[in-house]
Amino acid sequence: MELTPLERTIIVVTTVFAAIMELIDTSIINVALSQISGNLGATIEDASWAITAYAIANVIIIPLTGFLARYYGRKNYYISSIIIFTIASLMCGQSTSLTQLVLWRFIQGIGGGALLSTSQSILFDAFPPQKKAMASGLFGMGIVLGPAIGPSLGGYIVDNYSWPLIFYINIPFGILAAFFAYRFIIKKPEEININKKAIYIDYFGIISLAIGVGSLQYVLEKGQADDWFASKTICLFTGTAIIGIILFVWRQLTLTIPLIDLKILKNKNLIASNILSFVMGFGLFGSVFIFPVMVQRVLGFTPTEAGLGIIPGALIALPLMPFIGKKMGSGTSPITFVVIGFILFILHGITSSFATPDVSRAWFIIPQIFRGAGTAFILVPLINQAAIGLKPSQMSSGISLTNMIRQLGGSFGIAIMNTYIAIKFAEHKNDLIANITANDPEYLARATQLTKGLIAKGSNPYNATKAANTIIDLSINKQSYFMAYLDGFLLISVFFVCALPFILLLTTKKLDAATQARIAEESH
Repeated sequence: MELTPLERTIIVVTTVFAAIMELIDTSIINVALSQISGNLGATIEDASWAITAYAIANVIIIPLTGFLARYYGRKNYYISSIIIFTIASLMCGQSTSLTQLVLWRFIQGIGGGALLSTSQSILFDAFPPQKKAMASGLFGMGIVLGPAIGPSLGGYIVDNYSWPLIFYINIPFGILAAFFAYRFIIKKPEEININKKAIYIDYFGIISLAIGVGSLQYVLEKGQADDWFASKTICLFTGTAIIGIILFVWRQLTLTIPLIDLKILKNKNLIASNILSFVMGFGLFGSVFIFPVMVQRVLGFTPTEAGLGIIPGALIALPLMPFIGKKMGSGTSPITFVVIGFILFILHGITSSFATPDVSRAWFIIPQIFRGAGTAFILVPLINQAAIGLKPSQMSSGISLTNMIRQLGGSFGIAIMNTYIAIKFAEHKNDLIANITANDPEYLARATQLTKGLIAKGSNPYNATKAANTIIDLSINKQSYFMAYLDGFLLISVFFVCALPFILLLTTKKLDAATQARIAEESH
């Protein structure tokens, strides 16, 4: 049945907003950890479990959404996921203990992972084959906008209200999304009379995937905080991740109808696409992670200002997404856009590393524009590129793998950035301290000036001297962190430079309208 322009518009708004809502909740809580920990009587490290629980649930559910949509019917599964996400948001805000908050965040992540996955498929079905690439652009706008809005909105709420509001704001949007989905989304013919008995449920595969990928996500989220393999817990979860993933791979290779057809990895184009998707996830999530931390920790930005600093990237990506989708729909090769996107991300890392402690807030606009534009040029083309050379029956597995790999790339990005910055901080601090001696004229002048200032304010000479040295040490720490964060941005550029040769492995064959339609149907 042909949709009217109004019905198509409502579906676009519903699905894009649902995806944005899910993506906002991956980052909105980051700037509220201090307030949450104080309110619930926990440390910030313990409160960060609310972030970890959501991420683990997301990465488990994403590869399973294709199967769950087939088993329960896509529309039913989508509406159920919206309801789960909305109720969990309410309960997160109502939590009176950290245990409750972590539990409801995990449930929220289960519902949220399906929102992102199924929204894209439903959106694509609302467009004719020749406009599927345009639909990709519209959905890509949501993917870019969500991570940008999260820190900004979270910062504003923390600065002006209380932390439960970061969850309560999902409720009206969730109610509207569920209503519009029920009213306007049309069931596909195969959803009307589903024969569940004919659909094999691979419980072993589901459990091994959940254990393997969930444990891996835990290691990536908590590794740096727990000193990596010095922690018995990290070692245990690393072993569990390896065993779970090996069992899952073995299971999928031996089943006649697997959850995910891993045999498609014989396709070199798909391997190259997944490597590039991993790097893209690494750069996007790694950059969005370290930027707000750096500008708050070193440059004195408020949470709101830190969030707003990411907005320029989203603003430039918004018009680019539909433009790129339109160009791909008219026959432009996705590889062209991927190359441009990688160059822009390399420039993002390089220009960001040129920051100085006295830069203005406006200085970061250009590096953030490079990041936003780079994301726009890479995201949708790689989804389309991954499908080239796959049979129709393999499309679902190919797209699921690509999306999971991109998500894991983001997790690796945050984990590696945490570790790398800690290492570089120690290096830079040692270098700075090595240049300071007891007889150094600049050190003596600074220490004397601080000591006299503190004595003038009523401190005794001993305490004033001790406090002056503490102030100098804090200043060294601040400079060391700043240099480490700049090294982190350079590391992003290095990753993208190293991944450039894999672009040569991509197939240059253009997709016809029928294949684009199939991608649209299976994309998550």
